[in-house]
Amino acid sequence: MGNILLFSVIVGLIMALLLVPVTFTKKKEGKANPSVVGMIAATMIITVIGAFIFYYMTNLDRNFTSMWILFIIAAGAGAAFAAGKERMIKGAIFLIGLGVGAYFLTAFVFNADEKYQSAKMDVKTEIQAFDENETPASVPPQFARNKMKKAFGQVPNTSYYELGSLQIQKVDGEYVYIAPVEFSGFFKWIKGDETPGYFTLSATDSSANPKFMKEEMTYTPSSFFNKNIERHIRMQYPKYIFNGDPQLEIDDEGKPFYIRTYGDFISARNGFEAEGIVVVDPQNGATKSYKLSETPDFIDGAVSPETVSLQNSYFGNYVQGFWNSVFGKSEVKLPSDEGTEANVSPIFTEDGEMYYFTDFTSPKEGVDSMLGYSLTNSRTGEATFYTGNLEESYMDSQGALQIIQKKFIEKKWDGEMPVLYNFFGEASWLTPVLDANGFLQNYFIVSAANPEISAYADTPNQAIKKYKTALQKGGGTVDGSSKAEEKQAAGTVVRVYKEKVGDYTAVSFLLDNGKNYLVSSELSPLAIYLKEKDKVSVTFMDTGESFLPVKELKIEGLE
Repeated sequence: MGNILLFSVIVGLIMALLLVPVTFTKKKEGKANPSVVGMIAATMIITVIGAFIFYYMTNLDRNFTSMWILFIIAAGAGAAFAAGKERMIKGAIFLIGLGVGAYFLTAFVFNADEKYQSAKMDVKTEIQAFDENETPASVPPQFARNKMKKAFGQVPNTSYYELGSLQIQKVDGEYVYIAPVEFSGFFKWIKGDETPGYFTLSATDSSANPKFMKEEMTYTPSSFFNKNIERHIRMQYPKYIFNGDPQLEIDDEGKPFYIRTYGDFISARNGFEAEGIVVVDPQNGATKSYKLSETPDFIDGAVSPETVSLQNSYFGNYVQGFWNSVFGKSEVKLPSDEGTEANVSPIFTEDGEMYYFTDFTSPKEGVDSMLGYSLTNSRTGEATFYTGNLEESYMDSQGALQIIQKKFIEKKWDGEMPVLYNFFGEASWLTPVLDANGFLQNYFIVSAANPEISAYADTPNQAIKKYKTALQKGGGTVDGSSKAEEKQAAGTVVRVYKEKVGDYTAVSFLLDNGKNYLVSSELSPLAIYLKEKDKVSVTFMDTGESFLPVKELKIEGLE
């Protein structure tokens, strides 16, 4: 409290000196005017109280640049009230203030190049193929939130609380959703004083049930006065520039911590670039600041999703400066707003690293062609932009959601949280499908380059297996993306089934070794001549599936 009071006093003194005409000594109607000292004191007291209330309520950073508008107004009013040299001095201060204000107000025009450089990404073609034996973290947030609400009876004194913000995290090797229990109002906070804990729910298993973890927390987003987590952080770090809401992070022992991303303006109180995080123990209020490079291992979301969303905007809009983003829009790429957290979607790689996913689309209306997508490391802020196969036109996330709407138009189901994966060498949208009540119905996968190729099933892994078959039947070349071993086999064909799919033929056949194989005529054109009793040799991926994907087929007598 001492810091904010001292800051308010300094602000009050500056405002009083600017407003009160210190050289005003003329008399009026034979009586002396109020003393200059008294006027300064009265103005200062009023201003100090106003500044204290303003900064305490808003949690704004306590840098003098945050008061630039009021300083300009005070200098202008002071110049009008003053006379002589004092008017000239305050007039000069007012003009300087106007110049500074103009710089602040127009900074977004002139620092566009700096913003772009701060958000510049490495450029690659395609992400690494997804291991089909892994399970993507694909339980949609809305569904997870609904399940947690239905389990709210586990919370003691339920009427005092409500469910807080939901976010995903890796805890003790498992991908889970975390949601704190928050106060439902001011009077409930007075009665409760502490929140009782938080919920966890698997982010990979849609059949799992939420678990309530008892961990009392005093400093929370829903607490008031000095127990409010944002105000508590501001009191400890009055000059820090923060971006994004405080987020709950859980260590591997289940202990909760609140974190918030801090950084600096690009220039003139405009733009933002992340530098580190502040970590708060919500039980006792202990705080510690870390640079991004020093972030504790258990923290996944060191860079807030709001910050990543800003970076995506800088990278997509300012590739050729500010004016091009408004008029010509050459090379401009608009980040999607289909993400689950501040327009971005958290996903995990096979090695457990969390990234924020965003796809970019054209600024032209009515165009659903994707111009690329980005993955931003949630701990370091380092990002990579993937162009995709430039010889193909990829559908964006909005296009994938529209396909789902049309697919289930009678049931009125919608997709949520579309994320682009590399399944079997094919850029593909994986999207959970929910009904009107927010309950999960299935997982839908559609090719970004060939929207007519799609599949859906009750679980992500079942959908991936069906999608592989759909790709093979659709004439696509299926690259092995799992750790399945490449093997060879030879034998006599026992049964053959051929199905025309688009421009190609999907050929399924059974060998006398008792195993089934699947190959497309796009990969092996001579497969259309395959018949029973043919002797063949095959190279295939031993994925353990009912129909093993063939990489190479040789038919005796047709070589």
